[in-house]
Amino acid sequence: MTTRWALEGPTSHDLLTYGGKVIVHGNRHELEWLMANARVVQCPRSIPPEQTIELRFHPQFEGVSWPLRREEWRT
Repeated sequence: MTTRWALEGPTSHDLLTYGGKVIVHGNRHELEWLMANARVVQCPRSIPPEQTIELRFHPQFEGVSWPLRREEWRT
């Protein structure tokens, strides 16, 4: 299984979810770049894939092309 990276809530320290599923991404550096002010942590292996949602399937990222192309983003 490849490493999955998740976002941790700044106060609760719980993993952030959407629709009850943990939001994950396979590339730590991309996740850190996209969510510059968030804490990125390794998703525990005890959380099965069916209880996660890939970041690319989150509604706020519908318009993003994957794999991520940074030149498409304004900085």
